[in-house]
Amino acid sequence: MDDLKMVGAITSAAAATGAGSVTIATITSSAPGILGVIGFTTTTTVALPIAGVVAVGGLLAVGFLKVMASQQSESQ
Repeated sequence: MDDLKMVGAITSAAAATGAGSVTIATITSSAPGILGVIGFTTTTTVALPIAGVVAVGGLLAVGFLKVMASQQSESQ
């Protein structure tokens, strides 16, 4: 399978996963200014889109397979 077909298949799989997101971290810190002094906090959520996670995973797998194929052809 050539590279363009692989990238197309990965893109299609990523698009089919939907528009959700995965929460990676939730960070709580003191609020800025006077609100922080009196004890208020603020929360920030770090999230990644699921389609991006699927796309990166697919591209890493393709890269791994290409490296393995290259290593096998050099050893013969």
